[in-house]
Amino acid sequence: MFKILLPTSLLLGLLAASLPCQAAISDAEAVNRAGMQRMLGQRIAKSYLMIGTDTRVDLAASQLDSSIASVEENAQLLDEYAANDAIRKALEDATQTWHQYRQLALTQPDREQSAELLRLAERFLGQSEALVQEIERHSGSQAARLVNRSGRQRMLSQRIAMLYLAMTWKLPEQRLRGDFDAAVAEFERGLDELNKAPQNTEQINRQLDQIGAQWRFARAGFSLADDARFVPTVIVTTSDSLLRKIEQLTLDYERLAGSSR
Repeated sequence: MFKILLPTSLLLGLLAASLPCQAAISDAEAVNRAGMQRMLGQRIAKSYLMIGTDTRVDLAASQLDSSIASVEENAQLLDEYAANDAIRKALEDATQTWHQYRQLALTQPDREQSAELLRLAERFLGQSEALVQEIERHSGSQAARLVNRSGRQRMLSQRIAMLYLAMTWKLPEQRLRGDFDAAVAEFERGLDELNKAPQNTEQINRQLDQIGAQWRFARAGFSLADDARFVPTVIVTTSDSLLRKIEQLTLDYERLAGSSR
């Protein structure tokens, strides 16, 4: 199953590259797309580790393939959007790392090379974060900050699951538990920040209530890791449910940002 990913992903990438030129995306959509790159980079590492730990392998293979295609599509749109030199430089840095990361992510998962995969995932995350910050700075919009914050929650849903899987696989990385705890704490701070945003509509507040309930369920599963009782299938399923809810929330913030211009 895993070996067929390479040609499929490359085909999807070529198809994305051959799409006709579209109208330039808005600042709000650019923040969302760049923020999505953060999430996709973590999701790719999560899918790689799902395959390595034999956790819902068919789903992981599908997610890996679609995530790689989405990174390629977003990169093309952001390249067409790039509004200044700082944004173009940040995009170039992320793209260079992406080429290395993609090549490794498409190999058969292996515990020995997982450290390098996680290192590249971390670098791509940092560079994508820098890209988001440059676009948000260019937009000068407070609403764009909410798109960024919500989009970062989307990334954290996948980062938390990725780090949980790395601990499940007992990878020889000393920082895994600390990074996991930090991601959980950041998710809670971000949720609190979004709940307090004065720009929230009734619909957004309802979505935040649903996300909060899903998050509390996820936290119950995390506590089992303290006793080395890992439940990767539960955590993967919960993180994907969170992702879907936060994706819709981010789109609503993007629309809010677009209407406030």
